[in-house]
Amino acid sequence: MQKEQHTNKDKRRLSFGHFINFICLGVFLYAAFQIGDTLYQYWQNRNTLAQAQQIYHEQPTETITKSNKGTVVQIREQFNSLHQINKDIIGWISIDDTSIDYPILQAENNDYYLYRNYERDNTIAGSIFMDYRNNVLTHDRNTVIYGHNMKDGSMFGSLDKYMNEDFFRSHNTIQYDTVYGKYNIEIVSAYETTTDEYYIQTDFHSDEEYLQFVQGIKEKSLYETDTNISAEDKLVTLSTCDSQFHYDKGRFVVIGKFVEQP
Repeated sequence: MQKEQHTNKDKRRLSFGHFINFICLGVFLYAAFQIGDTLYQYWQNRNTLAQAQQIYHEQPTETITKSNKGTVVQIREQFNSLHQINKDIIGWISIDDTSIDYPILQAENNDYYLYRNYERDNTIAGSIFMDYRNNVLTHDRNTVIYGHNMKDGSMFGSLDKYMNEDFFRSHNTIQYDTVYGKYNIEIVSAYETTTDEYYIQTDFHSDEEYLQFVQGIKEKSLYETDTNISAEDKLVTLSTCDSQFHYDKGRFVVIGKFVEQP
């Protein structure tokens, strides 16, 4: 009888052990699937963007005339082929010695391209996109461009290189093209912040309010610059997540002024 009880206990222990092993295996397989799916999406995103880069960089740079809400404007030919894919592509941004070499999208809200690529397919990486409030033709005093901080360094994942002073000094100019013109962004500030700061303000009631905003972002910068900004100058703000600074609300921003190229 006692032997039988021991045998039953051993069976129960064995069954429980098998159950635990089964649970552990399930958790492992699920985690492996999640990791594999994420890596696949990273790979797919890089390939999709490589196609856009090839299209963009191989196009001529002449301009063509189109109508924009009744106003005749010059559209750069370089964007013509991309517009056949998606007319929401309104610009291109490139930063030397980073992976940032991407189209800029703009929708009627700031959610649409948060998790969609330029082909409008769902992706965890989303797109680099301009705030829906900004006007790419006339430019606001502060144009805001968003991008995810991806762990593989894609999208705005390498923007935090500006935390390094050597990089900040040696890469003080960002190439910024729109469908209407070619510009540089001359860096004036880079710093960590949170969504509690309204650094994404686009319109200002007065020159004084705007210049106070400019003074604030320069004071917050990790490194000083001697770039002057007047009331006539306009800014571009690049914004990405910074979970190391603040898990939920952390942001890292790089801000510069428009410098039009001939």
